[in-house]
Amino acid sequence: MILRFGELKKEKEDLLEELDKRDATIKDLEAKLAQMQNDYNSLKMAKMLEITDGDMENAQKRLARLIREVNKCITLLSDK
Repeated sequence: MILRFGELKKEKEDLLEELDKRDATIKDLEAKLAQMQNDYNSLKMAKMLEITDGDMENAQKRLARLIREVNKCITLLSDK
């Protein structure tokens, strides 16, 4: 009985040690995940702020087209 108690006590200590290692691993992975999410959000924000010449030209053309459409609507409304 005493021998079995010693074996179980040793097994419990081993399991607690393994549990502590896994907890440390989980904390490390959670920290890495948080850092990667932060990096991803920073990159996403930088991509949204990045404006190339082609994007600017397309935006200007689109805006000019919208202005022409609004002017047409105003003309149609003022004729009535």
